[in-house]
Amino acid sequence: MNDVLRRGRLKVYLGAAPGVGKTYRMLDEARRRAARGADVVVGFAECHGRPRTEAMLDGLEAVPRAQCAYRGGYFEEMDLAAVLLRRPEVAVVDEFAHSNVPGGGRNAKRWQDIDELLAAGIDVVTAVNVQHLASLKDVVEKITGVPQHETVPDEVVRHAQQIELIDMPPEGLRRRMAHGNIYTPEKIDAALANYFRPGNLTALRQLALLWVADRVDEALHAYRAEHAIGGVWETRERVVVALTGGPEGDTLIRRAARIADRSAGGDLLAVHVARSDGLAAGVSHASLARQRRLVEDLGGSYHSVVGDGVATALVEFARTENATQLVLGTSRRGRFERFLTGPGTGETVTELSGDIDVHRVTHERAGRGTLLPSRRRTLSTARLIAGPVAGLVLPVLLTVFLAQVRGTVNLTSEALLFLLAVVGVACIGGVTSAVIASVTASLLLNYWFIPPIGQFTLDDPNALLALGVFTVVAATVAAVVDRSLRLSRRSAGATAEAETMSSLAGSIVRGGQTIPALLERTRETFGTESAELVDQPPDHEIGGGVTTVPAGPGAFLVLRGRTLSSSERRVLAAFAAHVGSAVERAQLAEAAAEIEPVKAADRLRTALLRAVGHDLRTPLAAGWAAVTSLRGRDVEFSAEDRDELLATADESMAKLNRLLENLLDLSRLEAGVLPLNLRATSLEEVLPMALADVPDVDLRDVESIPPVLVDPPLLERVIANLAGNAARHTPAGRRVMVTASALGGRVELRVVDRGPGLPTTGRDRLFEPFQRLGDTDNTTGLGLGLALARGLTEAMHGTLTPEDTPGGGLTMVVSLPLAERAEQAGQLDPTATATPGPTA
Repeated sequence: MNDVLRRGRLKVYLGAAPGVGKTYRMLDEARRRAARGADVVVGFAECHGRPRTEAMLDGLEAVPRAQCAYRGGYFEEMDLAAVLLRRPEVAVVDEFAHSNVPGGGRNAKRWQDIDELLAAGIDVVTAVNVQHLASLKDVVEKITGVPQHETVPDEVVRHAQQIELIDMPPEGLRRRMAHGNIYTPEKIDAALANYFRPGNLTALRQLALLWVADRVDEALHAYRAEHAIGGVWETRERVVVALTGGPEGDTLIRRAARIADRSAGGDLLAVHVARSDGLAAGVSHASLARQRRLVEDLGGSYHSVVGDGVATALVEFARTENATQLVLGTSRRGRFERFLTGPGTGETVTELSGDIDVHRVTHERAGRGTLLPSRRRTLSTARLIAGPVAGLVLPVLLTVFLAQVRGTVNLTSEALLFLLAVVGVACIGGVTSAVIASVTASLLLNYWFIPPIGQFTLDDPNALLALGVFTVVAATVAAVVDRSLRLSRRSAGATAEAETMSSLAGSIVRGGQTIPALLERTRETFGTESAELVDQPPDHEIGGGVTTVPAGPGAFLVLRGRTLSSSERRVLAAFAAHVGSAVERAQLAEAAAEIEPVKAADRLRTALLRAVGHDLRTPLAAGWAAVTSLRGRDVEFSAEDRDELLATADESMAKLNRLLENLLDLSRLEAGVLPLNLRATSLEEVLPMALADVPDVDLRDVESIPPVLVDPPLLERVIANLAGNAARHTPAGRRVMVTASALGGRVELRVVDRGPGLPTTGRDRLFEPFQRLGDTDNTTGLGLGLALARGLTEAMHGTLTPEDTPGGGLTMVVSLPLAERAEQAGQLDPTATATPGPTA
């Protein structure tokens, strides 16, 4: 039973670039596993005609491939059903990001086939290049100029139990290419000059290394959490800088950034601790916001956490992030203040840091007094000890002093000085210390200064009254001080909570954070092991390190790792409200996204009905009138008149047929079912037919253009629509010009007219269906030409954009991929189907 339920293990060979040898290494592992006695089969391996790779298949059992019929041809795919039926221990399946032939199997993507194998308990070894990772698609296209159409979600790859990077220095890969070990000789020069340029290969290699490093980081974090490892593992330099919002923050941030920059890949993390006892109370939010921007400008990240103590919270955060160094400023408190309040945050952090290096950076405010409230708002241990001691010692010292000046100070002044000492002790040590000081002062004042001097007169009503006054005054002062501290602590707690919520709100406003990002933010802020959103609360909401708060209808925010205090739970409730709002926004956005296609279809239907009322009726009416006249018996037409009527009917039917074809193609594009037959095509093959109906075209620079990867009939339609549109707007005596150029793996075809052009503000609607922007004659058609042209171009992985013609007019630029460049990137897919584009 365990064998049935066990999910297979996935190993991925990640190639930094095509040709680095990932398939070879994958097959080599298959041979080694088979030699050790494992039951290994090859489900699919793509050798690209490379003899050394093909030789690795010798001796390995291969499952016969499935023959899939599509559009009159046959294509080979992995036979998923056969592999599942064979049920080996290990299946080798190449091309992780491959798209299956439509209708050739039950899954659209090979990674979905592999997931079924894993679910059946079969271990899978696969391979993929870094350019096919979904998160890097746009970056790779910017680097190489080649769009990637086959991708695999990053999460699918990250869930692999093993990821092995197959890497090679750029010059070594180019030498392998030059020796003919990757492509055939006729493709080598073009590959070296385009996709395999040293800069491209270096950038792809860096992308692969960074992606794998992040994956290793995730695995390390999970391992440390699973094994409850609290110590720092210095796998990467991570520098945490503590910010209070004070003026020294800029200095600390820049110093920490320099420390992080000393090692490649170092991380800078700035953290601000909001605590309930008021360390951060009174901090300028503007200063924190400015320091946050500085951190982000320097490539770091800003964090805000809640903790009962600054030092403890800082060290816990640093350990959670596996930080190697901690940077904080020296104390702004003077020596006397440090004597009264005990060790500062810096000293405590140093004691708690363990194997984390602590840098205490001097600054211009060091030792000049705090700009913030005292580090402690409750009585410290030092004050709890110092208060009673002062209650005993201070009255004795005052007695010694007054005894030396006896006769110069009267009894009233002596009593007031003792009262002042009692008040001072009350401020230091609270009620208990004040009572000790009042009793001590009363006894000393009674014995040394109230006649008869040298003996106690406790039976004297005046002595008892003095003792009572001292006690009441001391207790009153101590109560006032204690109440002031409680109110200050409460106010500081509210300020800390407000600062934490302000930090969260700022993150949401700046970045529109997703729900997972908000959950991670919540986990990080409260220093817990996990934060998740669930439909039902756990059985034990509080206790065992689990805290649960509602986050909207039918949703609960659950934090695990430690039990939160009541003040932290109040802040957590506000966090949960933000998370609940994010869930509602996501649901509303999803609902709006579902409604938008319906609204767009309704707008399209309305425009279609308006256009059909005139544009389809006109050729239909003209043809109908011509045919009706020819069939009539009451008029005898000459041969010339009959020919003219037949020509009118033929022209009207041809026009009607073109309009209906455009409508049908546009509907197919919207539905994503327009079939494509992409192949290498020269412009000289397409242009003659595309320009046949446009008189006197000025054709330039098309002979030397290499083939492009297109569907020839569709490209012909695109060029014909663009040229016809340009001819309608070109004044008499001027010619439509068509030129072409090749640059960066793409071909740009320009159709130039010398008409009035279009203002920049009106071009957004240029490619909408049923628009005739700039047309003075609204009888020229449905306005589908440009909308269909862009839709067909984008279906062939191209772009269509308008530009101003120098000297006046409009130029339509069609950008298409070179066939050779697309083949090098593995994009030559003859079985593609058009997907709906944004303007189709």
